Amino acid sequence: MDTKQLLLQFSAVCGVAGRETEAADYAKKLLEPYGAVTVSPLGSVICAVREPALGGDHILLDAHIDEIGMVVTFITDDGFLRVGPCGGIDRRLLAASPVTVHTAEDAINGVVCSVPPHLSDGEKKNQKVEDIYIDIGLSGEEAEAAVLPGDIVTLQSASRALLNGLVSGKAIDDRAGCVAHLKALEYLGDTKLSCGLTVVFSSMEEVGGQGAKTAAYTAAPTHAIAVDVSFAFTPDSRKDKCGALKQGPMIGFAPILDRELSDKLAEVAKAQDIPCQREVMGGRTGTNADSIVTAQGGVVTGLISIPQKYMHTPIETVAVQDVEDTGKLIAAYIKDKWGIA
Repeated sequence: MDTKQLLLQFSAVCGVAGRETEAADYAKKLLEPYGAVTVSPLGSVICAVREPALGGDHILLDAHIDEIGMVVTFITDDGFLRVGPCGGIDRRLLAASPVTVHTAEDAINGVVCSVPPHLSDGEKKNQKVEDIYIDIGLSGEEAEAAVLPGDIVTLQSASRALLNGLVSGKAIDDRAGCVAHLKALEYLGDTKLSCGLTVVFSSMEEVGGQGAKTAAYTAAPTHAIAVDVSFAFTPDSRKDKCGALKQGPMIGFAPILDRELSDKLAEVAKAQDIPCQREVMGGRTGTNADSIVTAQGGVVTGLISIPQKYMHTPIETVAVQDVEDTGKLIAAYIKDKWGIA
């Protein structure tokens, strides 16, 4: 399984929060070689890799499959579309952006309207998502026949390989985490384990984490590792708030995370010569770990983040090596704790 190509292909698939069907279908094919795959009522893809023994340990590996986007809220008499945000889309990117409107029947190209500088008053401000218009080239009557309120909209972006082992595209947050778990399964291979193992590619993280919360309740794990992305340093950001590309996975340390699990991840990384970084949070993590940790009677939960540049844009960028090292760390931790010689 080539990590770079998998990242490029997976990130290109559409899966806006709450409408993850296309991404879920793609994920099912990737997970089927590892176990029985089901899709939850909320759209999370769940793979039972190894059933737990009665009363035994059971680890859940989670990464979210959804991405940010927009949703059509209104069609004007002139055929322009009004939209609302679906997740935390960066509104600074919107003016003059090409978009795709995903209807039940078709994918329609459109553009976000932009006032020419010659006609503006020179004052620059970022419009709210709710204030923009999308032009799909149709009259009001034609637009109403082609598009319905509730149809989703995505920014158009081609996934691409960059120099120095980097990959860029939309939805790298958190398809990179999904790929890391797939790599972990690959690295585990035929290792015999004394625990149950379930992988969840969860829905709706960008709008509240409902997919992971319900999937964790159903799976009833004793342990969990959530994988998401976190900020990688760029010249216009604060170094003390960021990790670094190509310096390995970022192990989370936070009050809601199990300190013993976090310490063990760092210990295993050192023993296996896997580069890693520490990410410290003072309370909640802002990831699915916050939902998983409270499932049923509580879950011993850890968090690993993949450093990523340009979060919540169509050019999210990660290092392939960091994704692979995240998979190696997860596999090494599971082997260390539950591997049977």
